[in-house]
Amino acid sequence: MGTGMRTDAALGPEIWIRGPVPAPEPVPPELAHASASPRRYSFVGTHGGAGTSTLATVYGGDDCGRDWPGPAAPRSVLLVARTHAAGLRSALRTLEAFRHGEAPPGLDLDAVVLVADAPGRLPRPLAQRIKVIESAIDVYRVPWVSAWRLGDLTGPPPRETAALARLTAATA
Repeated sequence: MGTGMRTDAALGPEIWIRGPVPAPEPVPPELAHASASPRRYSFVGTHGGAGTSTLATVYGGDDCGRDWPGPAAPRSVLLVARTHAAGLRSALRTLEAFRHGEAPPGLDLDAVVLVADAPGRLPRPLAQRIKVIESAIDVYRVPWVSAWRLGDLTGPPPRETAALARLTAATA
């Protein structure tokens, strides 16, 4: 047979020629049960009175006030602003600072948290500013909570903040 074909090997797919493939090594039990811990966040206010202390208490995380996170604080940042005109302007300015590399190196900007400045619907001009922010980054909205105004932070997070609660691993 001058065709160059081997006659001592069985014909068929290569797997048949190679034989069985050994099973993968079992994962050690200590690694199989290891799970990643939830990501921790630093709440950074874009202006005074944004609500970083309340959010850090209710959702967990570090309250950085208006300062950038220190070396021991989580590097994942949630910017916080109120939904009034000055708060939304400061949120946009801080987003621009991140975009231009003016934030400290090593910080990850994950989202903006907008805290209602009053009960009820937002006026159209403020809602339009929020759309601008949403076009640049994820936005989580926190409604007006009367109990928080009175200092009662013991209840569960509002239903409307279920996505933020999942992100921060708080219970909603």
